[in-house]
Amino acid sequence: MIYEASKFVFEPPSLVSRAHKILIKPNASYPYPYPFSTSREMLGLVIDKVKQVSDADIIVLEGAASGDPVYPNYKSLGYDFQRVMMLDVKDCIWVEIENPLPHPFAVATFWVPNVVLSCDFLITISSLRTIGNQAFLSIKNLLSLLPVNKYRKGADSGWGSLDEFGWDKVYADLYFTLPFDLAIVDGRKKFSADDGSFNGTTESLDKIFEGEPYEIDREVSAMLGVDQQYLDIIKAGKNELGS
Repeated sequence: MIYEASKFVFEPPSLVSRAHKILIKPNASYPYPYPFSTSREMLGLVIDKVKQVSDADIIVLEGAASGDPVYPNYKSLGYDFQRVMMLDVKDCIWVEIENPLPHPFAVATFWVPNVVLSCDFLITISSLRTIGNQAFLSIKNLLSLLPVNKYRKGADSGWGSLDEFGWDKVYADLYFTLPFDLAIVDGRKKFSADDGSFNGTTESLDKIFEGEPYEIDREVSAMLGVDQQYLDIIKAGKNELGS
């Protein structure tokens, strides 16, 4: 669903009220404020609404792209919520889980924090960023759930060892391996850069997108007119699974 930002009211799905543990994945891999990262306002709104309908444990989980502790990022972004567990991918126990696709596009197994598997409802909340003709949306936001120390290349930051597989295929495999229930893309503002740097331009878009991750990424991509090859790959995977 696409909402005008001024008319957006988050109503937690009914499954939230029956959940015991709810995981929220923001985009906070870097200590740069909204619209580069997930805004405290949007994250806080979702947390407050969840608390109104559920007594579940709420877990916010993120990992820093540098491989350093993520807590300084949380502090810089103002993530200071009461009765919420703020966790770092770096500190979690990691487990290897299988890609459910009969024929994975790139990666047959992923190492992920075990807390992800213990949660009943998974929410990804991302900002809206574009780099050239590519967009960073809800599914790409899942990448930083992978521990950098397992996927870095040499001394570099980030998940460079996955680069050889082709990122669009990696994102597609992540989508099927980590089936998030709900995606929110905060498009009140859009951050745009010509390359992978942190310097870019900001413009008002006044939109909020909410729904199933693949559907939301597809809607946003169509609206922006950006290239999203990973969505075509996911569609092929859905066809293979008959979904």
